Amino acid sequence: MPVQKIKRSYRKTRYILYRETLVDWKEHFWAFLGSFVGIGILAYIESIHFSGNDAVYLIASFGASSVLVYGIIQSPFSQPRNLVGGHLISALIGVTVHKLVPDIIWITAPLAVSISIILMQITKTLHPPGGATALIAIIGSDKIKDLGYLYVISPVLIGVMILLLTALIFNNMTSN
Repeated sequence: MPVQKIKRSYRKTRYILYRETLVDWKEHFWAFLGSFVGIGILAYIESIHFSGNDAVYLIASFGASSVLVYGIIQSPFSQPRNLVGGHLISALIGVTVHKLVPDIIWITAPLAVSISIILMQITKTLHPPGGATALIAIIGSDKIKDLGYLYVISPVLIGVMILLLTALIFNNMTSN
């Protein structure tokens, strides 16, 4: 009997792993298209308003958010409340920490990220790329730092809203 249980468990495990690795071309297509359009809009706005390599609208944490909101749409981290709240809280914390303790990166960087994590947990808006949003306020270029609290509005709020609206459109085009 135990050998048959093991064989049955093995077959179940194989089937589950097989189902998890099936390629759903529709889901991949819409994830690609959604992320392409969302990041593309941000990049287009960037190219109109700014020149050179100094990205302001196109912050790195938006790439990580795109993985979540277009690629893993069922994750709690991908939900609109987490996307918007996590980025906004983290941006506010990052700018505040930078204003209170400027130029001491070995204190400001970990402090901004750590406080952001705690406040996202407390507000139930945990969004992992939010930590990067806080960090960008500390280590970003002079253009980013010069924005001060405007960083929270633009690029963060505007960028997050573009990603969210794009995700709502493209993620609702699939059955899953």
